[in-house]
Amino acid sequence: MAMTPLVFITGASSGIGQALAWRFYQAGYRLALVARRIDTMQEWVQTQGLDATRVRVYGADVADTSSIVAAGQMCIRDQGVPDVVIANAGISVGMDTGVRADLEVMARTFATNNLGLAATFHPFVDGMCKRGTGKLVGIGSVAGIRGLPGHGAYCASKAAAIAYCESLRGELRASGIQVVTLCPGYIDTPLTRQNRYAMPFLMPAHKFADRAFEAIRSGASYRVIPWQMGWVAKLLRVLPNALFDKLLAGRPRKHREGED
Repeated sequence: MAMTPLVFITGASSGIGQALAWRFYQAGYRLALVARRIDTMQEWVQTQGLDATRVRVYGADVADTSSIVAAGQMCIRDQGVPDVVIANAGISVGMDTGVRADLEVMARTFATNNLGLAATFHPFVDGMCKRGTGKLVGIGSVAGIRGLPGHGAYCASKAAAIAYCESLRGELRASGIQVVTLCPGYIDTPLTRQNRYAMPFLMPAHKFADRAFEAIRSGASYRVIPWQMGWVAKLLRVLPNALFDKLLAGRPRKHREGED
């Protein structure tokens, strides 16, 4: 008898990660859920009435390589090698290069959004290769397609995440492992509710999870969700710099750390 499939999700305590956890649970998957706020994660599992035999919660900080690698190794020991790994955990904070403290914000952003992405995948690569199947899912962002004023750390980290996943896809192509890059547009989460600028095509998290689940299931290599933001991103990519800069002139900047 085939074992019930397993999905490993980081940043599962809220927003996109939580919506993905619920969607995969509804599809019959066992869950390995990773979050820094383990109490919040366990409370959500209990509140939703999830079957405890199908869910394990691991406390880890993806910005700490040893922490997230240990969580992955614990998952393999307790639940086996996952069928799907979703590196969802990420942070988004505005920055000003002229402010010394914001360089630390940038370092923390890259530690979480980039090194944390690779460290999330790391424990599972060998096991998936030996098995000949598996899906590694990286969460990029439309913000990684072109740099936005005040978003330097986040945009740069998501551009790097997209390029990293593309590199990894080529490396693992012959192994049977699929690498999927998902680029959300504006998704209604606690993180985006802090934004002070217009968010076109804003999508509820549960609808994003539905579309993401289908993209992962079908083995898409790259998907922008919602699709309308894919066209917006393509347009922004081909705009000459002068027009792009004029279009964004005066646009509110993302909140910096400590700002209201």
